Amino acid sequence: MILLRAAALVALAMFILLPLAQTILLSFTATLPHEGVKVGGISLINYRNIFANPALVDALMNSLIYVLLNVALCLIAGLPAAYAFARYRFVGDRHFLFLMLAFRLTPPVVLSLPIFILFAQFGLINSPVGIALVHCLFNLPIAIWILESFIRAVPREFDETAFLDGHSLPSFFLRHMIPAIAPGIGVAAFFCFIFSWVEVVFARILTVTAGKPITMAINALFTFQTDIGLVMAMTVFSLLPGLAMIWFVRNHIARGFVIRT
Repeated sequence: MILLRAAALVALAMFILLPLAQTILLSFTATLPHEGVKVGGISLINYRNIFANPALVDALMNSLIYVLLNVALCLIAGLPAAYAFARYRFVGDRHFLFLMLAFRLTPPVVLSLPIFILFAQFGLINSPVGIALVHCLFNLPIAIWILESFIRAVPREFDETAFLDGHSLPSFFLRHMIPAIAPGIGVAAFFCFIFSWVEVVFARILTVTAGKPITMAINALFTFQTDIGLVMAMTVFSLLPGLAMIWFVRNHIARGFVIRT
C-alpha cells in the first residue's frame, strides 16, 4: 500500500513538473539561428534577447507597475472595509459581503465593452493605471473577504484595550491591528498579485497600442517563425514573481480561505 501511494505521488509529481522542466530547458535552448550559437545549443541567448528587446522590457515594467499598484489599491481600500465588516453590524452585512464575492465571479468579458468606453473617456486606455484600476474592481472583494476573516479572528478585547490606552481608531489600526493581521495582509496581497498578473481579457482590451503587460508580450511573440526559446524564457520570467509570493506566504495561504462567523 505504501509503495502504491509512493508511486502515485511520483506519477503526480512528474505530471505536474514535467511541463515546467521542459519550459525551463527550452528557455536555455536556441530554437532559432543566432550568431555564435547553434540551433539546439544550450546558452543564455534567450534571456539576453529579452533585455535586448525594448518592447519586452517595457512589458515587464508595465506588468510590475500595474500589479503593484493594484495590490496597493486593494489593500488601502480593503483594510478599512474588512474592519467594518468584522467589527460592526448593519442590516444585510453578510449578504453584502457574499454579493461582492458573487460579483467577482462575473466573467470579465461581460463588462469589457462598458469598461472600455468608460476608460476611453477618461484617457485610461494604453495605460498601466487603467489596468490596475479595473483589476482592483475584481480583486477588492477577494481582499476584503480574506482580510475580514483575519480581523474577525482577533478578539474584540484587543481593540478595547487599545482604546482604553488612549489610541484613536486610526492610531489603533495602524499601530496594532495591521501588525496583528500581517499574515492576512500577505495572503490578500498574494491573491491580488496573482489574479492581476495572469489576467488576460482586460490586458488585451485596454492595451491596444501601448502599455502592454507581459501576458500580451508573450502572445505577440507567436508569429510565422516563432522563437520558442524566447517564448519559454519570457514564460519563466512570468513565473518568478508568483513563486516568490508563494514562498513569502506559504504558511498562511490556507487561512485566507476561512471565514469565521
